[in-house]
Amino acid sequence: MEMRSAHGPALALAVRRAALPALCILAAAYFVSHAIGAPTGVLAWREYRDEKLALQAEVARRAETRAALDRQLKLLDPRKVDRDLADEMVRRNLNVVQPDEVIVPLDPEPAAR
Repeated sequence: MEMRSAHGPALALAVRRAALPALCILAAAYFVSHAIGAPTGVLAWREYRDEKLALQAEVARRAETRAALDRQLKLLDPRKVDRDLADEMVRRNLNVVQPDEVIVPLDPEPAAR
């Protein structure tokens, strides 16, 4: 003789009814966890923002360097060379100094802001 519990069919029905909502909750939890912790998730946004700020600062530094080089390039235009700058560059690069000259090294001027 087999004895069945009176709660057996009710329990099976409850499990069947709860299975689909439980799977939906698990799927939602999976996607939420990836939305937060994945490489493109919410937590990674802070890192991307910090990296973006660092790269923007680097772009600004390079723009200043480029502007300084552009100014110097304009002064070296073959059609209208700044003689003082050309003389300074030749002397610096060739290490040529007249006997009656005195060299006074100066710090480079800070970029105009």
